[in-house]
Amino acid sequence: MVELKQGGTADDYLVDDEDNEDTQANKYLFFRIGKESYGIGIRHVIEIIELQTISEVPDMPAYVKGVINLRGKVIPIVDLRLRFDMEERPYDNRTCIIVTEVDGILVGCLVDTVEEVMEIPERAIEPPPNFKTLSGRDRYISGMGKAGDAIKILLDVEKIVRDDNLSGGGDSAQ
Repeated sequence: MVELKQGGTADDYLVDDEDNEDTQANKYLFFRIGKESYGIGIRHVIEIIELQTISEVPDMPAYVKGVINLRGKVIPIVDLRLRFDMEERPYDNRTCIIVTEVDGILVGCLVDTVEEVMEIPERAIEPPPNFKTLSGRDRYISGMGKAGDAIKILLDVEKIVRDDNLSGGGDSAQ
């Protein structure tokens, strides 16, 4: 479970490994990119850290900012603004990295700010709109969560993490 500490830093957002899958099933970590609020399943969140020095890696897509060394593990960092073909903006003291894991692959996602952890029941989630976008951004959307009068965009972190450019997909023929 992600603990939100009043007045704490991004380092204070940690996941408690003792929680089981059932208690995490309908919980999402919400963050802001620009004016929109996005959520990812809490079961994929390892921790939230403050922005740190990112080492650039040559010949990567623009949205892969590089890698960080987090307690001895090299983790690729994806700027979700660039991933979604949004305008780049300077990082500030609210910018943080959400470290995610899917099938043993760790990827850090750069976001403008972290908002909250919220439970959205399955019955309050609708499938994403069925239309094509120029950027292909909809391919990362798993659903639209209804929270009161607000609509929350739920992302499929598995599709973001499983991108060939992030998981060492050097075997893929192009």
